[in-house]
Amino acid sequence: MKLSTVSAAILLVLASAISGQSKDTSGSVLDSGSFGIFVNGKRVATESFSVQQQSSGVSIASSQLKEDGTGGAGQTAELQIMSNGTIVKYEWRELSPGKTQLTVLPNNEFLIEKIIQNPGEKAAEQPFLMPNTSVVLDNNFFLHRELLAWRYFASSCQTNLGKCTPAEFGAIVPQERVSVRVAVQAVGEEKLNIRGNQRTLVRLNVKSDQDEWALWVDATDHYKLMRVIKAGDATEVLRD
Repeated sequence: MKLSTVSAAILLVLASAISGQSKDTSGSVLDSGSFGIFVNGKRVATESFSVQQQSSGVSIASSQLKEDGTGGAGQTAELQIMSNGTIVKYEWRELSPGKTQLTVLPNNEFLIEKIIQNPGEKAAEQPFLMPNTSVVLDNNFFLHRELLAWRYFASSCQTNLGKCTPAEFGAIVPQERVSVRVAVQAVGEEKLNIRGNQRTLVRLNVKSDQDEWALWVDATDHYKLMRVIKAGDATEVLRD
C-alpha cells in the first residue's frame, strides 16, 4: 500500500505556517465529520471536528464534544500548528457544567499551560519540560489520535505500509496537566465490519503509561481515522 496519498495530506497539516491572526475560511478542509463515542454499545457522546489548511498557510484542528441528548456542546478544543509540528496555541474550554479554560503556548523551546478555573481569575501556570513540537493527546478528543497517526505515517513509514517501524512520541495531556511517552506501531491491514459494511483498514497500536488504544485508518481515503477501541475498556469510537 503506497503512502503517496497520505504523505500529501500530512504535509498539508504539518507543513502549515500558523500566522496567529484571524481565521481565513477560504482554504482547504483536509478532514471533517464526527465520531460517535459508544460505551457498552450505547452512544454516549459525539465529537464534531475539522482539520483545515487555510490559504494563508494556517492549519487548525478543532473539535466540539457534546453528550448525547444534551443538545449543547460540553467541551471545545482547537490546535494550531506550524510547518515543523510546533504548537503555536492549543485551547480547551469547558462549556458545561463549568467554565474552565486551558491554553498551551510555547515557552522558549518548551511549553507552558495556563489554567483559568473561572472567568476573571488569574491564570495558574503549569510548565512542561517537553519540546514545543510535542503531540497533543487531550482527553475525549479522538481527532488528536488521527493527527498522531498522520505524524507516525509521515515519520516512520517509507514507501509502503510493509516498511513502517515502531516509533515513540512525546505528548502532553492538557486536561490532566501531564506529559507522557507514546509508542506507536503499525500492525497491518485487517478486515472489519463497520456499520454493516466490510472494510479493509490499517491498524495501529498506541500505548502509553496511562492506557493502550487500537486505531484503524482507511488507507484508501487519506488515512482517515475510522475506529478506535481502548484496551480493557468498553469504549468504542466510530466515524459517522
